[in-house]
Amino acid sequence: MAKFKQGYFTPKNPDKYIGNIDKIAYRSSWELNLHNFFDNNTKIIRWGSEIICIPYLKPTDNKIHRYYPDYYVEYLNASGELIKEVIELKPLSQIKPPTSRGKSRIYEQLTYAVNMAKWDYAKRWCDQNNIKWRIISEKSVFH
Repeated sequence: MAKFKQGYFTPKNPDKYIGNIDKIAYRSSWELNLHNFFDNNTKIIRWGSEIICIPYLKPTDNKIHRYYPDYYVEYLNASGELIKEVIELKPLSQIKPPTSRGKSRIYEQLTYAVNMAKWDYAKRWCDQNNIKWRIISEKSVFH
């Protein structure tokens, strides 16, 4: 039995989606909720899932890897201004520095270091392309 809700999403508004509408994967119920939000919200002009590739230097092997942030979204803010944004969805526990002790501590520290590298490169890429960058957790998705 799968630990997370996973599958393929079929948009009700396929004209808003950037990319192949036959292969819009979701890897958690959080992603499924965001897919539905982006698809159904009238302020969202266009959106895509894992459509941007950002090269980054992975600190654990000192090699260049590819990072695909979860979302690219174009929307109208409250003033009617078009906003372009790259969004990463992560559990709150993976956004904060690890605090656990024991066997999982090293794994969590390595994962955190890799995530920090990805997000640093993503932030710089977004700044260079005049795009907003944001990391959200389950707290921001559901509140």
